[in-house]
Amino acid sequence: MRSVTPLAGAGIGLRTPHVRQVQDERPAVPWLEIHSENYYVDGGTALSALDRIRSDYPLSLHGVGMSLGSTDPLDRAHLAKLARLIKRTEPALVSEHLCWSGVAGRVLNDLLPLPYTEESLEHVCTRVVQVQDFLGRAIAVENVSSYLAFADATIPEWEFVAAVVRRTGCKLLCDVNNIYVNAVNHGFDADAYLAAMPREAIVEIHLAGFEATTTCLIDTHGAPVAPPVWALYRRAIALFGPVPTLIEWDTDLPPLATLLAEAATAQAILDTPDALAA
Repeated sequence: MRSVTPLAGAGIGLRTPHVRQVQDERPAVPWLEIHSENYYVDGGTALSALDRIRSDYPLSLHGVGMSLGSTDPLDRAHLAKLARLIKRTEPALVSEHLCWSGVAGRVLNDLLPLPYTEESLEHVCTRVVQVQDFLGRAIAVENVSSYLAFADATIPEWEFVAAVVRRTGCKLLCDVNNIYVNAVNHGFDADAYLAAMPREAIVEIHLAGFEATTTCLIDTHGAPVAPPVWALYRRAIALFGPVPTLIEWDTDLPPLATLLAEAATAQAILDTPDALAA
């Protein structure tokens, strides 16, 4: 079995248009993240390319389709495919979104927020434990962006996220862009959110771009990281230390060089956490 290299530094998401260039040029980026579901196949060129890239870069597997918060039973076939991919790629980290994306057998193709109630908290914690038991490893859960709040919510989002981590023993993928987007959309203090996060559980940070509309911010993953998100990220690193960080870009995909430049900006911040905290 190959040894698993821990994540460190600023990585990028590996997307199909960049695979050949990454294979040929082997850019100096410390790690890559893939969307797990893109590789739930028995063979083919995409999986073969991933096998080759895995020999050069540590991987983080990031899921978008588990629907952790749904009231439907967990999809055991989905989990089995994930377990098979984990065995094949030996990733440093496996993560999933703290959300729901379907109900009653209908998939809505979105990452939808949970109602932040005690009942919902108990339900999603049970599901996280079931997933971890099935996989035989801890997963990281990611806080999601949202554009509405449930009227019956009784728990602040940041307390809900922290409670999931503490009750299940899972890890946390802290999406700083999502915190900023939600802080603007719902009118809370982003720094208070950061302060409530369990530092010891944070294993990865996400950064991405958003679109500002007349009514809210939309988490598009289709633009450079915005200046106020960079500022919040600096404060996060001062608080948490140099947590491995990913540049996410999924729509209107730019040249690979643009992603690498964004990662270099994140890396420069990671390299100076002591100065930021002073």
